Amino acid sequence: MSGRLYGIGVGPGDPELMTLKAVRILSEVPVVACLAPEDGESTARAIAAQFIPAGCAEIVIRVPMRPGPEPASLYDDAAEKIAAYLSDGRDVAVLCGGDPFLYGSFAYLHDRLAPRFSCTIVPGVTSLTACAAASGGALARRDAALAVVPATLPDAELKRRLADADSAAILKVGRHLPRLKALLAELGLTEASTYVAHATRADEHVAALADLGDTAAPYFSMILVSKAR
Repeated sequence: MSGRLYGIGVGPGDPELMTLKAVRILSEVPVVACLAPEDGESTARAIAAQFIPAGCAEIVIRVPMRPGPEPASLYDDAAEKIAAYLSDGRDVAVLCGGDPFLYGSFAYLHDRLAPRFSCTIVPGVTSLTACAAASGGALARRDAALAVVPATLPDAELKRRLADADSAAILKVGRHLPRLKALLAELGLTEASTYVAHATRADEHVAALADLGDTAAPYFSMILVSKAR
C-alpha cells in the first residue's frame, strides 16, 4: 500500500499560528520534505521545527532564488524523491510557508504526484491575513473587490488591476519596492498604502508607505492598498 502525500501549510512565521491538524500530522509522519534556498535554511522548516519528531527522515529540495520560473526538471526530480518514499508505503509531509495553494511551490509537486498517490492538503494561515492583522486594517469590506497581485507583473498590468479593485495586496515586493512606490504615487495611492514585512515574526515591520524610506525590502513583504482609507 502506498503512502499518503500531505501538503502542510505552516503559516507565515509564528509557529503558534500552525493548525492543530498540521501539528498532529507532523507528529505522525515518518518523512518530512521542504523547499530551501541553494544556501541556507528552509523558512518553512524553521517555522515547524519544534513539531518535527527526532529521527524523522527529511528531504530538502534546493531551489535557486533568482528571477524567472524554476526549471521543470527541479520539480520532476523532487517529485521522484518523494515518490520513492510514498511507493515504499511511507507518508510524506511537505512543509509549505503560508498556505500550500496560495502562490506555493507545492502546487508543482502536487501536479506531479497527486495523479499517482493519495493526497491531503492542510490549509495554513496566509500571508494575506497575517499582513492584514499586522497592519490593523481590513483586507476588504462588504462587496468590495480585492485584487491579489504579484509585484513581478509589468507596470501596465499592475496599474490596470489596481485601478479595477477597491483594495489590493501586492505580494513578493522585495527588489520591486522602488518601482512600486513610484507606480503607487503615480496612481495617487501612496497615502492609501501600508507596507508589511515578515508578518508575525520577531522582525515584523509595519509602516505607512508614505513614511517608508529607501529601505531594502525582503522577499517576504507586502503592500496593502485600500482606497476606502
